[in-house]
Amino acid sequence: MIRVLIADDEGMIRSALAALLRLEGDIDVIAECSDGLEAVEAAERLKPDVCLLDLEMPGLDGVDVAERLRRTVTTRFVIVTRHARPGVLRRALAAGVSGFLPKSREAGEVAAVIRQVAAGARYIDPEIAADALSDERCPLTNRELDVLRLGQHGETTAQIARSLLLAPGTVRNHISTILTKLSVETRQQAVIMARERGWT
Repeated sequence: MIRVLIADDEGMIRSALAALLRLEGDIDVIAECSDGLEAVEAAERLKPDVCLLDLEMPGLDGVDVAERLRRTVTTRFVIVTRHARPGVLRRALAAGVSGFLPKSREAGEVAAVIRQVAAGARYIDPEIAADALSDERCPLTNRELDVLRLGQHGETTAQIARSLLLAPGTVRNHISTILTKLSVETRQQAVIMARERGWT
């Protein structure tokens, strides 16, 4: 039996998928979690063979869960998402995720991917993979990316400047350039865009 943990903050989807997967003769759904933190705690306790994780969850998203668990549990990870952005795929692969597919797939297809991943293989949805290959290059310099990374949790310009050994005015200039290049109005929007596209 393949022991599976499901984490999805949408209760109806989580329950329906769990019920359908339980109809498969070789899959045992051992936990249903409503958010990322609950998934981490349950996986560390139950040690499932595969964690089926929704990408968009409050608190820790599916990739965050995989990043945390890969250090403590020998489980494999499949990410499902409604909005498959190419940058997220790169981030997921870097976190050790073995499967990545849209939520639009039928339960039988999800079960097939779970089997494949449990057997040690990798599955990436072909359309998502094609989008990732054609995705645009990052327009930001390495220094601009450093500024975004160091400010992603709301750090002040002065704090970023101290960390990078730069003058606050130089950091402000970098932020202004970043906003212009990305056509966004706030630093937080720039952080979200860079994260979604796999640049940071």
